[in-house]
Amino acid sequence: MRKHLYRRHVILFVVLFLSIVPAAGMAQANNFVKLREMQQRDRWLQDHLLTPKTASLPFSFLYGEQDSGDFLPVWRNRIRQEKLDAARTRHILTWKDRRTGLEVNCAAVVYSDYPVVEWTVYLTNTGKTATPILKDIQALDIQMERGGDDEFLLHGIKGDFCTADSFEPYQIPLVPDLVKNFAPPPYSGKSSDGPEGWPYFNLQIPNGGLMLAVGWPGQWAASFTRDNDDGLRIKAGQQLTNLVLQPGEQIRTPLIALVFWEGTDVIRAQNLWRRWYMAHVIPKVNGQPQGPLAQIQVGASEDNIEYVKKFLDAGIHVDLCWRDAGGAHTWYPNRNGPYKGNDSWLNTGTWEIDPERYPKGFRPFSDWVHTQGMKFVLWFEPERVGDPNSWLGQNHPEWLLHPGSVGLILDEGNPDALAWLINHIDGMIKSQGIDWYREDMNGFGPCQAWRKNDAPDRQGITENLYVQGHLTFWDELRCRYPHLRIDSCASGGRRNDLETMRRAVPLLRSDFTMLDGNMANHLAEVVEGNQCHTYGLSAWLPFHGSCVSTADPYAARSHYLPCFGAGLRLTPKNREAVRRVYDECRRVAPFVLEGDYYPLTPYSRASSEWMAWQFNRPAQGDGVVQAFRRTDCTEGAQTYRLRGLDPAAVYTITNFDVEGSTTISGGSVSRTTGKNLMGNGLTVELNEKPGAAVLVYQRQ
Repeated sequence: MRKHLYRRHVILFVVLFLSIVPAAGMAQANNFVKLREMQQRDRWLQDHLLTPKTASLPFSFLYGEQDSGDFLPVWRNRIRQEKLDAARTRHILTWKDRRTGLEVNCAAVVYSDYPVVEWTVYLTNTGKTATPILKDIQALDIQMERGGDDEFLLHGIKGDFCTADSFEPYQIPLVPDLVKNFAPPPYSGKSSDGPEGWPYFNLQIPNGGLMLAVGWPGQWAASFTRDNDDGLRIKAGQQLTNLVLQPGEQIRTPLIALVFWEGTDVIRAQNLWRRWYMAHVIPKVNGQPQGPLAQIQVGASEDNIEYVKKFLDAGIHVDLCWRDAGGAHTWYPNRNGPYKGNDSWLNTGTWEIDPERYPKGFRPFSDWVHTQGMKFVLWFEPERVGDPNSWLGQNHPEWLLHPGSVGLILDEGNPDALAWLINHIDGMIKSQGIDWYREDMNGFGPCQAWRKNDAPDRQGITENLYVQGHLTFWDELRCRYPHLRIDSCASGGRRNDLETMRRAVPLLRSDFTMLDGNMANHLAEVVEGNQCHTYGLSAWLPFHGSCVSTADPYAARSHYLPCFGAGLRLTPKNREAVRRVYDECRRVAPFVLEGDYYPLTPYSRASSEWMAWQFNRPAQGDGVVQAFRRTDCTEGAQTYRLRGLDPAAVYTITNFDVEGSTTISGGSVSRTTGKNLMGNGLTVELNEKPGAAVLVYQRQ
């Protein structure tokens, strides 16, 4: 009880924003960040992390049925810090139990340019015998108090489950006595899977808020528990932990990130997140963050070089040539497994180039791709072993976890299996000229296999070691090949937690895509569903891509994203239309990736509504407005007040369809002030339904 009351008292500062401690590194902070946000973060650090003896640490666990908050303050402890770069300092807090040898390390990273702190907790058995039971390990465990009459309001989105309402935004009032739980489905183990599986949250409180992210490419869980008064307890961690540690063994918690924000503008808070994400999360090569990409998909039924040449001859330059699994025509041996026909791609487990289909491998193609200034993407799915007759199934059954879904699971927590996987994929990257490693994970997921493999006193150990191995696998590939890029894919966008997004980008945000190009069958469900995906997901991930298989302007513009293309097939009849949509997306994509995001309409999947948004780059003075009049919408025009502009500046506006057709305050103009655009608004007229408008503006 003493610990609980102390927490309530301390977190009250978060609500009231009373911090007076000078903010670290504010000289380096950007103008978007408020001084009081940095001050609040720093005060929170002093109270919860930078004093090892505090009874209010932001994580918790039970050790031999004792609460960590009761014994960590009295264990031998130390703290040290190291400068990682100009913007980041790591603080390492260490506690050690002399009796059992359990060592607890909390590695916390503090940012000098954003009001952000993140941490991971490591637990290591340095003794000679097994530890007592470690249970209910929570990477995040904090108590908050309301400081006013307004209720806690939780903002977030759904995870991906391959439907139109994937990534749908929600707002949940956390009223007294409410318990709200989040986790991927119980069979999953994929970190952004399912309606309640999105591992990012924005908690709005009176006069500010706190954004939380859980970085764990596994089965995490989070809970928001209100008492019957003003308190809220927030917990997050690996969903199941009840285990002993053997001598020398180490486990870790999920990564936790907190972003402190002030005020009442939730959209500004999301843009604070987006800016931090672009500065410190999105993968970089040579110090440069991942930029927009145009791609095409190549297959096994045509000469790939000749097919790509058709795009180049049409004036369409793409960045990526992507070879996916291929249905029945896979690039790996798939003929001897249990799955037949178009499902035979599920017969995974032999990660070699099929010599019958590709006698020379992919090297001739990838070498040619490189001469054209493009990169080669190759699909893999090493975790799922779908073919018991495959190389893995026959040679190393001891590496495989049972039961799986659509096959067995390669145990990446097994050191021998992990070493083989790293070296084998390394060899393929080298021999085949692979620039992008695309990793899929199909079936229900590995969670059931993890749980089945655990002994009663080792619940959670298989998953924990597996997740550590999975991250080590990616890190080692990137270490060996500094220019290698990774595409995160797990039946679409089902494994996009913060740890994953530090290492990869989602070239395909969901498998909910138009596959056959049949507009009559797929318009409302897929095209307008993807509008909704962009609407919800853009608040959290600046970089995401999709797949469109038609150059129809309404459908294609509904998929203009930082990664575009993939499903478009080039024919003599659609050559000009395809070139146009690629050109348009190249103009739009930098705004979507780099800009602040402002929804201009409420979220809706209804076919009778408009949907619109704005992406604005204030430093460059430019941006884009995209507006969609849906199939059954009776209103031919909508007016939107823009945000984030310079009121005194003059902006030119370019309509992708008709020059000068933009209406502002009753007149048809192509130049106006930021004050006018933000006050009177911008009116978009679309005579056709469905219809899509794209308007780019530039400060003069």
